[in-house]
Amino acid sequence: MRYLAIDLGTRRVGLALGDSGSSLATPYEVLTISTPQQALDAVGQIAQEESAEQLVVGVPLNMDDSFGPQAKQAIEWGRQLGARTRLPVVFIDERLSSFAAEQQLVDRKRSGEKLTRGRRKKQLDALAASLFLQQFLDGTLVPLDV
Repeated sequence: MRYLAIDLGTRRVGLALGDSGSSLATPYEVLTISTPQQALDAVGQIAQEESAEQLVVGVPLNMDDSFGPQAKQAIEWGRQLGARTRLPVVFIDERLSSFAAEQQLVDRKRSGEKLTRGRRKKQLDALAASLFLQQFLDGTLVPLDV
């Protein structure tokens, strides 16, 4: 099965691809958006182009496991995307994925990779999406019951 993971933000949307055959998630792209509708259009098109069979949407839960405004917005947006694409949607707790992605980029920079501020921003959200997708593929991150 081919998966498209989505890390929805207010200005950027990080995307990652993976499949159950190889059990490998890879960062795909970061989209710059101005509205949630624009994100629906762009991500829906990418899902079709990449032959995604399931969508994995990151939900930024609060540290106490509660659903704040951003988490509720991500769930509603994911449901709209699922209805639009007619693909099943799985919601995943992604609250620490951006922090983990930032740490990976810091480690890469320390090891000598040239990462400008702009390039780091561009990679961060896609890397975060690939991290929670990889955990999902590995079975270490279970879907949320929403």
